[in-house]
Amino acid sequence: MGMLIRECMVWDGTGAPPFAGDVLIEGNRVRQVAKGRSGQIRAPGVEVIDARGLTLMPGLVEGHAHLSFCGATKNTDLGDIPPEEHVLQTMHNAKTLLDHGFTSAYSAASAKLRLDVVIRNEVDAGRIPGPRIRAAGPEITVTAGLGDDNRLHMARESFGLIADGPEAIARAARLCIREGVDNVKINISGDDFMPAAKGGMTVMREDEVRAAVEVAHSFGKKIASHSRASESVKRAVNAGVDVIYHCEFADDETLDLLEAARDRIFVAPAIGLIWNTLHEAEAWGISYENARNMGMERVIENAQRTYAQMRKRGIRVAIGGDYGFAWAPQGTNARDIEHFVKLFGYSPAEALQCATKVGGEMMGLELGLVQPGYLADLLLVDGDPVHDVRVLQDADRLLLIMKDGVAYKNATAQRAAAVRAA
Repeated sequence: MGMLIRECMVWDGTGAPPFAGDVLIEGNRVRQVAKGRSGQIRAPGVEVIDARGLTLMPGLVEGHAHLSFCGATKNTDLGDIPPEEHVLQTMHNAKTLLDHGFTSAYSAASAKLRLDVVIRNEVDAGRIPGPRIRAAGPEITVTAGLGDDNRLHMARESFGLIADGPEAIARAARLCIREGVDNVKINISGDDFMPAAKGGMTVMREDEVRAAVEVAHSFGKKIASHSRASESVKRAVNAGVDVIYHCEFADDETLDLLEAARDRIFVAPAIGLIWNTLHEAEAWGISYENARNMGMERVIENAQRTYAQMRKRGIRVAIGGDYGFAWAPQGTNARDIEHFVKLFGYSPAEALQCATKVGGEMMGLELGLVQPGYLADLLLVDGDPVHDVRVLQDADRLLLIMKDGVAYKNATAQRAAAVRAA
């Protein structure tokens, strides 16, 4: 049985303005889109939804997902969670993402090796709710790099898989692949909250980067990198990394490299955590002044400059903001769309494309557009996201959440009854 969505406003993700129309879903795909006058699509026996006053759009894609990040206030909080509890918490996070309209998630690392893999498999089998997941393992890092929270006198786990030298890096990548990941993640640069490897430092050697890329690609996997420093972005591009996160310190030469590779790569600023650390983390002991001293304001300023350039250069940018820390909780991910508008100069429609069309391309699937033949991952929204992207931050305004042609949530009947009663 299919579904016919009548008299909605369709924002199809192509960049065209929204239009009035009907959309037919058969199986797990969009079968037909009819513009203009309702009633053009004949489909006896299907469920019909009256969507007058609602906007139909593609499902959202979280391009920098950390499904196993469970409200941490420091990296080692993630290592401290026993694996049994961590599986359950990751499962709940997957449901939370779907509840908020994210029908796909491109993982940027899991806190333990098989967390993403297990949840992906359970979602794919239909046993638990969640988005489509491209699973990753822990972030492969070097000694003293981002994700190494050990001390000489104390071993502390966080989210890093530590390896030094090309052979050890290759072995770590193979280990992740053996255990079933779709994406390999490497930390080429540091981060400003780390004691040794700061965000402007490039701490993974070129031969180490190339070893990880070679292994990932030889197994047919994608590889992503944490790359804040300009040199770390260059190493990622030159070595063949597929998805490059952050990039805010990219200089003009690096931006030229990214532009030359724009048909091959994806980037994502992951600005949500940075913004929240600067402005919304005081309840967890991080004042604005403390965050500024950590360099968060400088990161945002550089990201504004860099991503304004990326927009002009046509580089494919995905949303996704390192959500999963205590002050940037899972489920608030749609705030990234607003950040793209307010911080980076994207129009609302362009920012929405970063959350849908670009994300679909990043997932490597026919996703992110409302067009015949595309997978039916769709949202029916009470409001106009092109006019105000903030409506997507309110899960109650997502009246229909459809994934793979199946309505995970359908509150349209309640809405219709409320309209009649009024």
